[in-house]
Amino acid sequence: MAMLEATMWWYRALHARLLDRIARLGLPAGARLLDAGCGTGGLLARLAVLRPDLDLQGLEYDAEAAALARGKLPPGRAPDKLQVGSVNAMPYGDGQFNAIVSADVLCHAAVDEPAALAEFLRCLTPGGTLLLNLPAYQWMASAHDVHVHNKRRYTMGQARRRLAEAGFVAVSGGYWNSLLFPLMLLHRLTAGTGSGEGSDVKPFPAWQDRLFHAVMVIERRLAGIGLQLPFGGSVWIEAKKP
Repeated sequence: MAMLEATMWWYRALHARLLDRIARLGLPAGARLLDAGCGTGGLLARLAVLRPDLDLQGLEYDAEAAALARGKLPPGRAPDKLQVGSVNAMPYGDGQFNAIVSADVLCHAAVDEPAALAEFLRCLTPGGTLLLNLPAYQWMASAHDVHVHNKRRYTMGQARRRLAEAGFVAVSGGYWNSLLFPLMLLHRLTAGTGSGEGSDVKPFPAWQDRLFHAVMVIERRLAGIGLQLPFGGSVWIEAKKP
């Protein structure tokens, strides 16, 4: 992940989507944003360049990943801005963040879904926003999910209900990674669900990476004018704390 998230088509597309949604929030200078389950810090690194005026924080369960993420943050900000801890019991006070972003974390086997959602709600300011990215469709589970310890996949309707039940309001969502979904489906059908195949996070041939990224750019532009398909490889969710 640390080596690929700045260049691999999937991470570039994911981060671009999240950055678009963060931009639409119109967060003022000094607003506090938490990347909950920040991995090796790729999204935080891009946000630090695009919005140096934000108070960016990161939380990561894996200490090695957290150390790598610290190395990507601007000098002088890393030590106290990125903590090791779990989304099941976040080491922050109530109402600390104007926005929380969490990408492909709620689906993890080590995450207690109700506890994590309660923590997200607790740590947001009133009116604060939660942005989630989640893998779609439980029937799409594969060797990749086994390798990265994904326990849950979601439909958009399931994800929206989970957040509403947890106390969030103005819950909206949809699918993305739709144009490549037929290829994803074919891969899932042929790769199997065992652990031997490993993760899909790996270097792609340069031509294939460029092609997939170009498709994602087209899809993102279509989404920007309101054209989205009712299916895809991932689910996005946006919700507010009352």
